[in-house]
Amino acid sequence: MCCTAFMKSTDARKLKRDQLTDLRRRGVAAVQEGETPAMVAKVLGVGVSTVFGWLAKYRAGGWDALRAHRRGGRRPKLDASKLKCLHDAITTKDPRQLQFPFALWTSRMVGELIERKFGIRLGKSSVCRLLNQLGLSPQKPLWRAFQKDPVRVQKWLSEEYPTIKAEAKKRGAVIYFGDEAGVRSDHHAGATWAVRGKTPVVQTTGARFGLNLVSAVSAQGETRFMTVKGTFTAPVFVEFLKRLLHKADRPVFLIVDGHPTHRSGLVSRFVGASDGMLHLFFLPGYSPELNPGEQVWNDLKNNGVGRK
Repeated sequence: MCCTAFMKSTDARKLKRDQLTDLRRRGVAAVQEGETPAMVAKVLGVGVSTVFGWLAKYRAGGWDALRAHRRGGRRPKLDASKLKCLHDAITTKDPRQLQFPFALWTSRMVGELIERKFGIRLGKSSVCRLLNQLGLSPQKPLWRAFQKDPVRVQKWLSEEYPTIKAEAKKRGAVIYFGDEAGVRSDHHAGATWAVRGKTPVVQTTGARFGLNLVSAVSAQGETRFMTVKGTFTAPVFVEFLKRLLHKADRPVFLIVDGHPTHRSGLVSRFVGASDGMLHLFFLPGYSPELNPGEQVWNDLKNNGVGRK
């Protein structure tokens, strides 16, 4: 962070004008580079409201407005308290909590929020510029099921998985993470540059077909996979397990999600008949981010099939 050179207990009132100017500019620059206003305030030894005050000055008059000797000038439409309120709303709340119909913040929705709360109307470009000045940027969110149990996930990470690793090390076993996915011929990813207002057209086949896959990925990146025509069923999963054990010279610990196929009687009987060469373990429910196999499918769909 560019402002770590200042002491935590900085008293801005005792700084010379050029030092205070530098302090303000470095604080605003740090926020624009992605640091949170709260962290900048903590490092610089000033209040959070002070940092938002600097941001308000910058928004009203640019870098020159941060000069310590500067007085007067155009009063900002959004002062420090309004900027802090806006920043907190965007970074801590789901838009649906504020009676918006959509779960993702858009510049239009932020503009509507500003008008609703402060009676100030800003154009889209002004809203986007404001968001950039607050150190915010448009990002693709990670989606999480609300049924997910954080306590259960933490227990799996801190207790269950370390136990699995210890047992695998003791028995000389290899740990795999298993997962399934489907790909389609009409899945496309990415964007292309084109004339504004004229959506480009890419010629492709109109035939649509799909293919299911099942894979196992080790912590070292070793990948085993099998393609499946038709529905993923217990017999299909057992066939994959047979291939996974083929010529295996050490036990296999396979971690999968709680899909009914994985917990079927046929699969349980196959595992029981493996003479200890195969053990199944299960991830907490609704926690795909714990499975590195998801990264395999993301790469396949977005960088592989989606680019064809």
